[in-house]
Amino acid sequence: MTSIYIGVMTGTSMDGVDLVAASFDPLDLHATLTIPFEPELRDELMALTLPDDNEIDRMGKADVTLATLIGHGINELIEKNHLDRNQIKAIGSHGQTIRHRPEHGFTLQIGDPNIITEITKIPVISDFRRRDMAAGGQGAPLVPAFHQAIFQHSSIHRVILNLGGIANVSLLPAGRPEDVYGFDTGPANILMDAWCERYTGHPYDENGNWAAYGHPIRGLLERLQAHEFFSKEPPKSTGREDFNIDWLDDQLADWRNDELEYDELEDTPENVQATLLKLTTRAIKKAIYRSDLDTGEVYVCGGGAYNSHLLEQLRWRLRKHNWSVQSTSVLGLSPTWVEATAFAWLVMRFITQQSGNLPSVTGAEGFRVLGTMTCV
Repeated sequence: MTSIYIGVMTGTSMDGVDLVAASFDPLDLHATLTIPFEPELRDELMALTLPDDNEIDRMGKADVTLATLIGHGINELIEKNHLDRNQIKAIGSHGQTIRHRPEHGFTLQIGDPNIITEITKIPVISDFRRRDMAAGGQGAPLVPAFHQAIFQHSSIHRVILNLGGIANVSLLPAGRPEDVYGFDTGPANILMDAWCERYTGHPYDENGNWAAYGHPIRGLLERLQAHEFFSKEPPKSTGREDFNIDWLDDQLADWRNDELEYDELEDTPENVQATLLKLTTRAIKKAIYRSDLDTGEVYVCGGGAYNSHLLEQLRWRLRKHNWSVQSTSVLGLSPTWVEATAFAWLVMRFITQQSGNLPSVTGAEGFRVLGTMTCV
């Protein structure tokens, strides 16, 4: 009987929950489902990423609301696709990250696994990050181990680029599994989405069309790139604590007050959007060109894989060494489902008591089995 594992992912963009039912060896997706967040839940989760009043009570309510949504969503996934519950070994729920502070040794995800287990009557594996952090790691990114298992090639260098709220890269040297590494490169959709929603009313910049209409602002770009995260050496990870709309507003205010840099004619919303896109592509280019990989293939996943202008700009920036840039769909896995599938894979690793982290990526002292189980 085939063993099926369910992966649950809510990302930095906070637009909804992705659910995947998968089996491995070989990889097979049996069912997928996305459940969008209600605006009230999304707004609350966004707010909880930064310090504010009455955080603990508000966090507790959101914890219950999110877990209830996930639990009923998993039941819907199972029932709509006529999955055999006897084949489902466990659920892997990453939860929604509301605080990630590796410099202080802690991270916090919500979406109570006890509630999910109670609703689904299936064991839940959760809390994937803290075991790695206890071993001295960043607790992120966790997907490179999955990327290595599924996408590494014996003779072609590959980079798996995840463009969620935050961008991260997995560098997969051809035929050298021991040399795989990866890290967060900086913001991707997290700032572009917020800026787009503020000025257009749309939750994201479809195909990057709005950014394509603008022109990057050199002085603003240089100011944004001065953030200390960009100069850090890997291993490194980041999130809304570092990059958020309030931070962007502060940088804009400083730029506008600097008489040497500020140009009123440049200061248009579409030019700021173009600058944010360039901030993302520059950091990715730097990450790839600083590796020892001379040329190869870049495969993009996450919501940003559908931003055609961003991908065009990335191809242009990587043209020097003839890197190709394509979606992970070319490799048989849609960009939408890569991260949720990664947590289904991490569940499989937990159930079989195999490590789920890569010390070369997170900086942990060694390989660790990740997660804790909530039993039925």
